[in-house]
Amino acid sequence: MVEIFWTDESKKWLGEIYDYISEDNPANAKKVILGIIDTTKAIQDFPSIGQKLLDWPDYNIRMLLYGHYRIVYHVKSDSKIDILGVYHGALDLKRHLKI
Repeated sequence: MVEIFWTDESKKWLGEIYDYISEDNPANAKKVILGIIDTTKAIQDFPSIGQKLLDWPDYNIRMLLYGHYRIVYHVKSDSKIDILGVYHGALDLKRHLKI
């Protein structure tokens, strides 16, 4: 099984998503965050499940969707994956994704 590591950047994005949603609905904010985290569990068994992002051809950067959010991850090896960030679909990844 693959080890998943949440980078500091990805944790920051999760916190911002939680804070934004919780302004109106704290219970829903928790549900969204847990849904995002649960979605990443599929990566452990199927690291190539996400769509490959062609803007970074030198890296194995992939993306899974959860609602309006894009979970972007880097397959570093057969045993390690870094979650790089969780971005709203309206955001420009080239501007916000730090590789």
